Amino acid sequence: MHLAFQSLLAQSSLLDNYHRATLEGKLVIGILMVFSMFAWSVMASKALQMRRARRLNALFREEYRRQKSVIEIHERRVKVEGCPLFVVYEDGCLELAQHLRRGPAPTSPVDLSLKAMELVKGALERSVAREALRLEAGLILLAIAVSGAPFLGLLGTVWGVMDAFGGVAAGNMGSATLQMMAPGVAGALITTVAGLMVAIPSMFGYNWLVHTLRVLTVEMDNFAQELAARMEVEFLEDSRASDRATA
Repeated sequence: MHLAFQSLLAQSSLLDNYHRATLEGKLVIGILMVFSMFAWSVMASKALQMRRARRLNALFREEYRRQKSVIEIHERRVKVEGCPLFVVYEDGCLELAQHLRRGPAPTSPVDLSLKAMELVKGALERSVAREALRLEAGLILLAIAVSGAPFLGLLGTVWGVMDAFGGVAAGNMGSATLQMMAPGVAGALITTVAGLMVAIPSMFGYNWLVHTLRVLTVEMDNFAQELAARMEVEFLEDSRASDRATA
């Protein structure tokens, strides 16, 4: 079975063309193989990270909507690792706790000034931005693979073609035939194939990850606005005064 597999590889046109490639072309293919390993590792790790984030976001949102008070989960000292919505929620609650103030009587309600509420909203916005950057980390490697791999492969092809023509010219032959040029050109073109084999999967993976990242960012933005509105209703001083006047 092993000998049959080796025989199949030996008959492969891609393998034959790789052997015909120049030293520079093989070096370019080696660099592209490193690019490919990095690209696939990034795609796999980011896909798992974003899948876990979406699952935890859904679970946290269900738990959050069952709470009677906006800060009930925070007061229970719950910790959820890898959940972007929980990080935004926790940052908002920590900022809220710093600005809450109680009236002169021990039993008076806890109020939040309008200026303090603006600071809480700012903390929520910063938290959303940090989480978006954390989820985006590593995607630059895929962008480099998508844009750089075809050009690197083209560089190897042009270099190989130049070497092929240079070899024919150095042979002092009157005319170059197709049989003479074909092996060198085929060996040069293999680098372009290698570049495309790196760039095409990276392009599909990059586009899917960017779309998923946008969905998660929109979810965090919407949750931050919902959280801020609920905090205003429960703790904002002007809102509580309006409710008392209506009553």
